[in-house]
Amino acid sequence: MTEAFVRNIDQFVDREGVDLVAFQKWQRKDDVTQKYLRRFTQCEGVLYVGKAQEKARVMRTERRRSRRTGGTYPWIVESTAMVNHYYFYCVDEDFGPFFLKFCSYFPYNAKLCINGHEYLKRQLAKRGVAFEALDNGVKSCADPKLMQRLCDGLSADKIDRLLRKWLRRLPHPFPARDRAAGYRYQLSILQAEFSLTQVLDQPVTGRVFFEEVIRENLDIGRPSQVSLVFDRKVNRRTPGRFRTRVITDGVVPSLHVDYKKTRIKQYHKEGQALRTETTINDTRDFAIGRRIENLPELRKIGFAANRRLLDVQRIGHDCFIGEASFQDMQRPVTVKDQRAAALRFADPRVQALLHVLLLFLLVQGTFTNKDVREHLAPLLGKKPSQLSPGQITYDLRRLRFHTTLEVVKNRPGEHRWKTSAEIEQLIRDLARLALDRTIAAILNRLGMTTAKGHTWTQQRVTVFRNDHQIAVYRDGERAERGEVNLQEAATRLGVSRMTVIRLIGDKVLPAKQTCIGAPYVIREADLDLSAVRRAIKDGRAVTHDPRQRTLEFQ
Repeated sequence: MTEAFVRNIDQFVDREGVDLVAFQKWQRKDDVTQKYLRRFTQCEGVLYVGKAQEKARVMRTERRRSRRTGGTYPWIVESTAMVNHYYFYCVDEDFGPFFLKFCSYFPYNAKLCINGHEYLKRQLAKRGVAFEALDNGVKSCADPKLMQRLCDGLSADKIDRLLRKWLRRLPHPFPARDRAAGYRYQLSILQAEFSLTQVLDQPVTGRVFFEEVIRENLDIGRPSQVSLVFDRKVNRRTPGRFRTRVITDGVVPSLHVDYKKTRIKQYHKEGQALRTETTINDTRDFAIGRRIENLPELRKIGFAANRRLLDVQRIGHDCFIGEASFQDMQRPVTVKDQRAAALRFADPRVQALLHVLLLFLLVQGTFTNKDVREHLAPLLGKKPSQLSPGQITYDLRRLRFHTTLEVVKNRPGEHRWKTSAEIEQLIRDLARLALDRTIAAILNRLGMTTAKGHTWTQQRVTVFRNDHQIAVYRDGERAERGEVNLQEAATRLGVSRMTVIRLIGDKVLPAKQTCIGAPYVIREADLDLSAVRRAIKDGRAVTHDPRQRTLEFQ
């Protein structure tokens, strides 16, 4: 197999007219690739094929002797060996530059390496969105929301399709008959890096800021701090070294924190941005499997670790602009030709007002003039009736101009009641499946209420839909999407509704349900699955129970 695979690679190189580069010891493969990239003008294709001798885990056979018969027999054992590896450096239309590496010895392990930033740049360019690139990042973009949606859209399915696409084009170590027998590559996650790039609006002071961050977080690698960053319990039996490392590359320092085999790196990128990267080298550090299907869960862990590290640093940061902000608060301020009086820190009224604000930090949503008056009056030794709404408005106005507090005034016909985003999304999903009366019944069974705490009715669902521009369900809509409900599926299959529910519960018939009590959504094509037809034909075996008795009727 090895000889046939290497021969196929040589034939591929000759047929495609690409170079076969033998990498030298200590030679940086990225430097070689950049030279080929600068000369590459096609939309996609193979840049070159690289060859390097590297250590790999292989399967070997050794001769063993039987104690019973004395004869010898071959035995497969796991070992390591220095073997040739072949690197296929390619450019994909959607993913940009990537490489696929094959080991030339059994079991022919392969490695796919992609860069999410290159995928993002390709997608932005295909959509004609202007952006300014960083090395392995994006500095600015004309449509940040679209850029974020594109980042979120990089899924496991897209990565798997990329692999299958290029396995069909490149030499494959397994012959067609082996692939037909089921010997195929499956993707698992060897290493995943999740980065957060925060571009600074004043790059000149960025280096000063980051050096302050390093100085104040030299203890971030302690077990107690690591537990906060990774949201994991750390005890004496937790493997790994707990330490904080500051590594300087030239004149650029970087902060490193370790947890088991996972690492967070933070540095000042190109003098323009603060870069925080979480690299997961073993998914089992977080009790997650290695299959590519687990990528969404790893994304949550990686990006959450980045955010928590920043939160820990922000709490402990001695901000050097704090004194200036404090002095600005104690001076009158003019915003858009509107003047507001100072908030004197030593003034008892200001102290009481700031104390009231702390009470509202845990309140979700907004608070009213009346809410402030009821809490502020006792702190000043007064009754709420002794403070006029105008006095509270004056204080709120000062807060609005000196802080980020937003004062919202309702327009005629508006109110501050708002249905939760969860209920809104649920109604959007149910509106594609059922009428308003059915939606109201489902919401009430789930214990969900309107923003004012009322039960749902058909009229209230209709009003909500109209306010949020949600189209009403129309007859035949499911049929156009190739979907059937429970009763329609039972009719098509010639069985009862309970039999269809059993097939769904046994995971024989694929089906979706938006929430408990919502109609089942079944793809019409799934009704013709062989497993479904076989289950209906065979029926369900009756479970033997010694307590059951057979009743014979005469």
